[in-house]
Amino acid sequence: MTGANTAINLTVFGVFVLLTLYIVYRASTRNVSASDYYAAGSSFTGTQNGIALSGDFLSAASFLGISGAIAVNGYDGFLYSIGWVVAWLIGLMLIAERLRNTGRFTMGDVMAFRMRQRPVRAAAANATLVISLFYMIAQMAGAGGLMALLLDVHSKVGQAIIIAVVGIVMVLYVLVGGMKGTTWVQIIKAVLLLLTVSLLTIFLIGKFGFDMSAMLDRATQKSPLGEAVLSPGVKYGATDLSKIDFLSLALALVLGTAALPHVLMRFYTVPNAKEARKSVVWATWMMAIFYSCTLVIGFGAMALVGTDKITGAPGGENSAAPLLAFQIGGTVLLGIVCAVAFATILAVVAGLTLTASASFAHDVYANVIKHGEADPRDEVRVARITAVCVGVLAIVGGIAANGQNVAFLVALAFALAASANLPTLLYSLFWKRFNTRGTLWSIYGGLTSCVLLIVFSPAISGSKSSVFPDADFAFFPLSNPGIVSIPLSFLAGFLGTVLGGEPADREKQAEMEVRGLTGIGSGLR
Repeated sequence: MTGANTAINLTVFGVFVLLTLYIVYRASTRNVSASDYYAAGSSFTGTQNGIALSGDFLSAASFLGISGAIAVNGYDGFLYSIGWVVAWLIGLMLIAERLRNTGRFTMGDVMAFRMRQRPVRAAAANATLVISLFYMIAQMAGAGGLMALLLDVHSKVGQAIIIAVVGIVMVLYVLVGGMKGTTWVQIIKAVLLLLTVSLLTIFLIGKFGFDMSAMLDRATQKSPLGEAVLSPGVKYGATDLSKIDFLSLALALVLGTAALPHVLMRFYTVPNAKEARKSVVWATWMMAIFYSCTLVIGFGAMALVGTDKITGAPGGENSAAPLLAFQIGGTVLLGIVCAVAFATILAVVAGLTLTASASFAHDVYANVIKHGEADPRDEVRVARITAVCVGVLAIVGGIAANGQNVAFLVALAFALAASANLPTLLYSLFWKRFNTRGTLWSIYGGLTSCVLLIVFSPAISGSKSSVFPDADFAFFPLSNPGIVSIPLSFLAGFLGTVLGGEPADREKQAEMEVRGLTGIGSGLR
């Protein structure tokens, strides 16, 4: 119980929702084509898109999950942040420019460029939908915990109702605003988030006389783990198995970022490859600043709130940042932090919903069902219907996963992206012999192995922190399957290519290479 004034919290939150819905509505008046709905007509600058990219990526896992993981596990909780910042170098050096030059709206455009269109686009859409759903479930679980804290709702039924309402508001952003409206929401949210964490960090260090050592000393006193929280090994490293689990997590975080469908789709909102590279540079700097602040916020929450109080609050680890805000600035600051965290969830899920619906409408409906001859208005209508369906699935999943650490859940989505998408994208962009069979084996091999290993891992059953703690059908010992499923996907793509199937289309491959490097033929302005 925080003693928070619910009226103040709800007022701050309500003002943000009404303001962003108005902005989304204004942006929607210019959605006249499929390009406007999916890619905002490629009208954003690299700076704008970079800020939006950080807004799209800095999710509930980043703000609530990371600060909570640091507040409970200390040093080991910060390891998520390091992986997510380093990962952008892969996007900058290998993916951004070629992806922007080669595709139009979705990841499937690149994967299917020189392959047989229908099976490859269907596979790309399947991977996009599964990854987006996993990611959305994590965001919805974070929304449930956050609003439970904001409204002081402790019952599971009450939190389930909150998650459902949150899901409905999120889908509205996509239905009304498309990519343009969603991008502006992400820009506003990214600026608000950075301002909030920066001010929290300054206030926090100031409370200890601008002495970080004093804050860390207090943190060790308030944690049951003592000084161990300042060193590696609290969560990862105690056993050989936990060391392997950490290596698997690190692989998923570093390799998954550059293959997340909602991140890749953002590269189409800029007019050319130069602006796409500029987007990644801006996003990387903003995230480096943000994660530096979460380190201070996490240890600050440990010092001022205490680990036991955090784990016992509604939302568990995810409540560390809001509880710290209440401790520092009372109900007003708690309301602001909760509203910004909620904005974070709204913006990220809006981007995810848009990506999933665009992938189904553009890849499956327009190119598989209609053989590339769909009416653009029908395509956008199908995208909107898909957005509603995806929203319903995310609500159900969010209710099931309520109470889990969102950073941990998101790490599973990264493992899926790194397994199903990254090998296929790299092979498509850089390996001349890569063919349709290799593409399908890589996507489905990585996706299937990763999903199966997650289902039969301690993440789902067999431990107190599992999604189903009372059941036990886990036989895979690692919580994150990346160390197995990512190499397996690379191997499947290689074997599928060399063991047969039709040879690669050399003309298409040459066209793709020239287009990827120069942008010639991609219709860039």
